[in-house]
Parts: sequence; C-alpha cells; structure tokens
Amino acid sequence: MAEFLGTPMGIALIIMAQCLMVIAFVMISLLFLVYGDRKIWAAVQMRRGPNVVGAFGLLQTVADALKYVVKEIIIPAGADKTVFLLAPMISFVLAMIAWAVIPFNDGWVLADINVAILYVFAISSLEVYGVIMGGWASNSKYPFLGSLRSAAQMISYEVSIGLIIIGVIISTGSLNFGAIVAAQDTGYGFFGWYWLPHLPMVALFFISALAETNRPPFDLPEAESELVAGYQVEYSSTPFLLFMAGEYIAIFLMCALMSLLFFGGWLSPVPFLPDSPLWMIAKMAFFFFLFAMVKAITPRYRYDQLMRIGWKVFLPFSLAWVVFVSFMAHFEVLGGFYARSMFGG
Repeated sequence: MAEFLGTPMGIALIIMAQCLMVIAFVMISLLFLVYGDRKIWAAVQMRRGPNVVGAFGLLQTVADALKYVVKEIIIPAGADKTVFLLAPMISFVLAMIAWAVIPFNDGWVLADINVAILYVFAISSLEVYGVIMGGWASNSKYPFLGSLRSAAQMISYEVSIGLIIIGVIISTGSLNFGAIVAAQDTGYGFFGWYWLPHLPMVALFFISALAETNRPPFDLPEAESELVAGYQVEYSSTPFLLFMAGEYIAIFLMCALMSLLFFGGWLSPVPFLPDSPLWMIAKMAFFFFLFAMVKAITPRYRYDQLMRIGWKVFLPFSLAWVVFVSFMAHFEVLGGFYARSMFGG
C-alpha cells in the first residue's frame, strides 16, 4: 500500500481524498451556518425559528435544499441560457476553491503555497463575475441593475480589504497563512495575536467583509424592497441554491480569514492549553455569530452611504495604516511589536 501511494496514481487519490475532506467540511458546515443564521435572527426577534424538521429543526436546511433541487428550473424566454446557468456555477465553484489554501492546523492545508493570500484575493475578486453574468443573462433590467451595484460594491471594498491585509503581510514578512499564524505564537496567548497591534483594522476588515459578501446592512444587490431581490430575481431551483450556497461559503471564508490574520488561527488563547484545529473552528463560528447578529440588529444603508464609507473613510484610513505599519516595522518601534519573524513572534 505504501508503495502504491508513492506512485502518481496513489498521489492523485490522496489529493482527491483531501479535496473531498475539505468539501465535506465546508458543505456540512454550510447546513449548520444557515440554521444558525436563522435561529439567531429569530432569537433577536423573539420567535422560534426553524424547529419542526428534525430534532430542534436541525434538518430544516436539508429539507430546504431538497426542495430547491427537486423544483423545476425556469429560464426566462429572452435569457442567454448558457450564461444564465453558468453564472451560479461560477459563484459556487469560486467560493469553494478558495478553501484550498486555508489551513486548519499546522500542516493541515490542501495547498501550502507561499502566495496563499494572493490566491484568496484573486479568487474573491473573480466571484463578482458570477453576479454580473447572472444579472446580465437574465435579460431584465432589475437583475441587471442589481448586478451592477454588486460589482461596484465588491470592487470598492476589495481595495480596503487588500490594504488591510498588506499591513499584516508587512508585520509577518510572508504571504503564507501558516507563517502568519506562526508569527502570532508569542507565548502570550490571546494578547500575542495580531488583533492587538492591528486593532483598528480588525473592525475595518469585519465591516469590509460584510460589504464584500453582500451581507446586511450592505445587502444592496439583494435589496428586496428596491430591486425585487436583485441580481438573482429570475433564478429558481438549483441555480438559486448555488447562488445562496456560494454566498454563505464566502461568508465562512471571511470568518476563516479573520481567524487566521488577526486571532491566531488554531493557536490556543491561553498558553497552558494545547493548540488545536478546534480553536480554529470555534473562532470561525464566533465570527459567523457576529455576522448573524449584525444582520439581525442593523438597518440597511443607502447605496450612496455605502460607497461613501468605502471610498472616503475606509480607503484613506487603511492606506494610512499601511504607511504607519511600514514605519513601525522598519524601525522596529516598540521592540518589534509590528515586525515579527515569519517563524514566530
């Protein structure tokens, strides 16, 4: 068996098994994310939420997914059928393949590449094409307007996210997620992570992630009261399910990025407890809880307010922060607080 695993066929089977493990984790997590999102929203509004299908309503997401799958796929008469069906597939696949470089523990990563951050940023930038293609192929002015607003919104906040990440890269000296987590392993636990030296950027990254993934209060591309549900209004059945799954997977990816970039990934928050991938999953779940709470308690912004915050507040602030971190790292101010070796704090 060991000899077979060393052959090209064996290596290919190992890679396929690893890919299936990552896909299984993300898809199973997706079921609980949707359930948790609905339960948290219901609790804030003092109602029960899903509670019928399965114990405590845990199988409600499965029932909803089956309902979408068995429904008829309706394609508008004037739509470009090829692009219409390709758009949700692109949104789902791009959101999924970004997980290839996300580590859950030291060495637990599908592709441990030195430019992992650049890979994630490139993939997330491409996700907007699925939205644009879906709005254009529907041959209707409402989804087309929704796709245009989504493109402008996602591009605007990608700039801020990129500058915020540059600050972390300057402190670490590497674009590898494993090196970024290793640089936060200072022996001080929670207080040695990057959230402390990069504290203002944590809030900016979280808010930018909301806008990047079209989550409330920045869900303008899906504003039901303004655009009849936005870019996906003509979609039904499985294509609509792929759009929604891609959105939640992208949200969970942002939770993983926050955990890795600012909160130590799989590192334990207290020095006397061992590091574990369970810490990584717990942190991701916590940040998704924050995403859900923002959706439940925050009113929707106007589109002009959304764009003004992105270009006139977040962009100059994040750019100034890059200059500040560069100065602090270059001159090793505060004993190297902003300049850490890629092999540890």
